Amino acid sequence: MIFSSLIFLLYFLPAFFFLYWVFPEKYRNFALLAGSAVFYGYGAPERLIPILVLTAVNFWLGLAFGRKIGPIGEESGENGGGKKSRHIKPKLILSVGVAFNVGALVYFRMRQVSLPGISFYTFTMIAYLADVYRKKIPREVRLSHLTTYAVMFPKMLCGPITRYGELKAEVSERKFDANTVQEGLGLFILGLTYKVLLADRIGYLWNQVHTIGYENLSTPYAWLAAVAYSMQIYLDFQGYSLMAVGLGRMLGFHLPENFHEPYMATGIRDFYRRWHMTLGGWFRDYVYIPLGGSRKGRLRTVVNLFAVWLLTSLWHGFGINFLMWGGLLWLFIVWERFWVGTKLAQKLKGLRFLVHPYVWAVIPVTWVCFAITDPVELYTYLGRMFGVVPGVNVKATDWLRAIDMYRYQLIACLVACTPVVRILYGKLKETIVCKLALAMAFWFCVWRLSLAGNNPFMYLNF
Repeated sequence: MIFSSLIFLLYFLPAFFFLYWVFPEKYRNFALLAGSAVFYGYGAPERLIPILVLTAVNFWLGLAFGRKIGPIGEESGENGGGKKSRHIKPKLILSVGVAFNVGALVYFRMRQVSLPGISFYTFTMIAYLADVYRKKIPREVRLSHLTTYAVMFPKMLCGPITRYGELKAEVSERKFDANTVQEGLGLFILGLTYKVLLADRIGYLWNQVHTIGYENLSTPYAWLAAVAYSMQIYLDFQGYSLMAVGLGRMLGFHLPENFHEPYMATGIRDFYRRWHMTLGGWFRDYVYIPLGGSRKGRLRTVVNLFAVWLLTSLWHGFGINFLMWGGLLWLFIVWERFWVGTKLAQKLKGLRFLVHPYVWAVIPVTWVCFAITDPVELYTYLGRMFGVVPGVNVKATDWLRAIDMYRYQLIACLVACTPVVRILYGKLKETIVCKLALAMAFWFCVWRLSLAGNNPFMYLNF
């Protein structure tokens, strides 16, 4: 089941919120757990078993921090039954926890076991153990609370990646009333609109190039399709994130923002400060900074950045294309950090608009590497983008016909990549006009879904 499906929108969501509303406050975590189990296990209930087992093991590992063991390994109390006891080393627990979670992720990936959201879940659990180890949060002693946090359906499939410290208080007690439901519902419909009416529609342009064949594309058409894909993956993922945040708000949770107009960035470094911010924050806090960050000289900084982008690439998949995607971004980020960031940026101070075309030129190339998994096909597509691979049956005006066919979708998606929608929504969300517009958008999305069927979120595979 996914958010942008008729089953979820017309059946699951109304039924779940009715039960969630009528349940007494002290039982709402149980209602949320039951709803999350139905949501995640719909169509494949066997998925629930490994997720629940992983959660139980991580709960036990969290409890192990601060425990004492006797001389032969048996757990003991403070007096140790008259024998001298010792603490389990926290670093050992953390190492075991990280190895267990990463090992589980690799195992499920290599065995191609269908567990949607397993990567996001894994990072969530590692963050929990690391924060307990660092004493940023106390260990959770109630399995029901940790399970509620780990598997709640708004964030289970594609994030945002949350820290337990961000939601711990709300897992225990949260505000849930008509105002929170109304606020969250507006964000949810806005995200649904991004997904169904923008991302899915502009995605037809990208899909069309597969039918045509990469070798038959003109260079302008190859660039146009790459830009379309760049907007599609953003609006699809941002749509999901808005829907997740909105659902969380409807339930009384404050999930973190995941995107902040990345295509308005002034460079590739800035782009990835705005793109999938919870994943970037995770790598910063649990990989980059522990490795030394930028505190140990230029060479060490470059190596640390390489480690981050290598792991980011492998998190998305083990293909050569993902390594190319991460490698290109690492090169541009290092280049910006140690040359552009210190020289050219000073010269362009006050002329920030000049760097936007640079972002829109680089990012589509990297997304092509991300999207095309076959190395030969990737070589062909990039070759057509830069005119170094000869074309076959290329029509010079194909890109003009594509623009004519998709002009409204292109304009709408370009506008959605700017702050315009966010600003207008912030100003108008309390007005009756905005509420009517959201209601119309919701039913228009339902109508589109009834015609086109479900189109899964692009990040479900990760």
